[in-house]
Amino acid sequence: MKLVTFDDGRVGEVRDETVTELDVPTMREYFEHGGASPTGRELPLEDVRLRAPIIPKKFIHTAGNFGEHEEESRRVGWSHEIAPWIVFFQNVDAIVGPDEPVVYPEHLTEELDYELELAVVVSKAGKWFGPEDAAEYIGGYVIFNDITARDIQRREMRSGVFSFCKGIDTFCPLGPWIVSQDEIGDPHDLKMELRVNGERRQASYSGNMSVTIPEILSHYSALGYSAGDVVSTGTVSGVAGFSEDAASLYLKPGDVIEAEIEKIGVLRNPVVSWQEAHGAPAPERVRS
Repeated sequence: MKLVTFDDGRVGEVRDETVTELDVPTMREYFEHGGASPTGRELPLEDVRLRAPIIPKKFIHTAGNFGEHEEESRRVGWSHEIAPWIVFFQNVDAIVGPDEPVVYPEHLTEELDYELELAVVVSKAGKWFGPEDAAEYIGGYVIFNDITARDIQRREMRSGVFSFCKGIDTFCPLGPWIVSQDEIGDPHDLKMELRVNGERRQASYSGNMSVTIPEILSHYSALGYSAGDVVSTGTVSGVAGFSEDAASLYLKPGDVIEAEIEKIGVLRNPVVSWQEAHGAPAPERVRS
C-alpha cells in the first residue's frame, strides 16, 4: 500500500496509477484512527499534485547509524565522531513534498548539502517497548533528504550539538509517499541512491546500518511516540561536505536532487535561489 497526501491536503491510497481518496482529514489522523474508508472518489495519479505525505507531531532525527558515513568524515577531519545514537528533533515546519523547491538561503550558507535517508512512520502511540515489539509500531517507510548547511553545522558543533543547520525552511524534503511494511519486506535489504542533475552522488544499501530499525525505534521509544511520528535512520556515504572536493559538489540554484530508495520510489526536488522563491533579494548576509 502506498499512502499519499495530495492537492489541498486530501489523503489517498495509490493503486495501479490511481489515487483512491480516503475519508480522513490528514495523514496523521489516518494513523491515529488506525486507517480510513474510501470516499468513492478516484483520480489518475498523473492528475494530482503530491504533497509531503505527512506532517508529524514529532520528527525524531537519528544519525550515525551508517559506519561508512563516519569513515568518510574521518578522511576530511570532521570535528566530531559520527556514531550511532545521535538524536535531535527536526523542525516539522521545514518539511516540503515531492517536486517542491529547496530554497537556497544564500544569506545563511555557502555550503548546502544533501543526505539520503530512509525514515519510518510510526503507526500508533507507544512508549518503552523492546526491539521484539517494534514491528507493530511501523506504519510504513518514506524517503527523507536531510538538507544540511555544512558551514552552519561546523559552527554549531563547536558546542557538540546542532539542529539549526538542518531545520531551515524547506530543508526537510519528505516523500513521495508512505509505503507499508508488506510492500517493503526487509527494510535492511534496500538499494539507496541519490543523484544531483542525474549524477550519482550517494549509493549504498540499507543493510549497511550498524544498528537495526527495531533497535532504533525501541531505543527512542523512551521519548514517547504519537501516531504518525517520523523517525529517520541516518545517511549513507557520499555527501558533498565529506568529499575531497566539497566546493564543487555543494548544491546550488538550478540543481535537481533525486533521492531514491528501492521499493519506495524517487523523491525529486529542485534547488532554487532566494530571489526565485520570494521575488526579492536575499536579506543581508548573516555572519557569526
